[in-house]
Amino acid sequence: MKEELTITQEWDKVFPKSEKVNHRKVIFHNRYGITLVADLYEPKQFEGKLPAIAVSGPFGAVKEQSSGLYAQTMAEKGFLTIAFDPSFTGESGGTPRYVASPDINTEDFQAAVDFLSVQENVNPDKIGIIGICGWGGMALNAAAIDTRIKATVASTMYDMSRVMARGYHDAMDEHARYETRKSLNAQRTLDYKNGEYARAGGVVDPLPEDAPSFVKDYFDYYKTSRGYHERSLNSNDGWNITTSLSFMNMPLLQYSNEIRNAVLLIHGEKAHSLYFSQDAFNKLKGDNKELTVIPNASHTDLYDKTDIIPFEDITEFFQKNLI
Repeated sequence: MKEELTITQEWDKVFPKSEKVNHRKVIFHNRYGITLVADLYEPKQFEGKLPAIAVSGPFGAVKEQSSGLYAQTMAEKGFLTIAFDPSFTGESGGTPRYVASPDINTEDFQAAVDFLSVQENVNPDKIGIIGICGWGGMALNAAAIDTRIKATVASTMYDMSRVMARGYHDAMDEHARYETRKSLNAQRTLDYKNGEYARAGGVVDPLPEDAPSFVKDYFDYYKTSRGYHERSLNSNDGWNITTSLSFMNMPLLQYSNEIRNAVLLIHGEKAHSLYFSQDAFNKLKGDNKELTVIPNASHTDLYDKTDIIPFEDITEFFQKNLI
């Protein structure tokens, strides 16, 4: 049975359209048969075959938000890029809706590489990826398994399997984890009985006065005109409650120390999530790994603040390593 998708053709991004690049929608499928929808950006003027970059993230966002901004900007720098919606989200296919998977979403990056590898105007030996927030961890996981990925950037990275299994700063012990498992599995029973998956809710709204600063930052991006999008999970009803089950049981970065190709980690100095990138960097091996900490930047500053995101450094990194 062919998957039916509704794909929006008009410009509906949260960032302005660049006149320096061409834009069009593309579709491809992953190894599990799920159809993925992406925005493709390419320089208006180029010669020969281009280096290419696939972009996704943040966790709970859609391609019309941060990943599209990164993709469009890198196309302005001379790369052919795609920003894709992960399986089960946005305009991409897959059922049930609004669920994430450490396996399938890692495969989504590999499927993007499949697609880019066969484009007539792409050099298949010069493909990189960018993962933002939770998709930074997915990107590193993809780089660990897919030798075709010559360079990887993880911006304001989350290790979703770590935070879901252990909580922030690993504060969750095995007893708390057991209680979480009990609650999530009880929810599975309830969902099956009801015939639908209950949603966890996106970014809290209205925002409590005593909310932590990083929650206020999320609200400022996802719940305001700055970054709100109707298909974004974080802007609306969030993931299915039971999404975290598979992440709790499957560590994403188990083999990240075996990544041989280049990696650039970028994080904000003031980000609550900085330790994810610091620890991931310490696990990486080789002299082609870099960690850039942006002074005074928060986690969400690297979502869309083009005066803070080090696009020139990212460009230089890909130009150096996509060889």
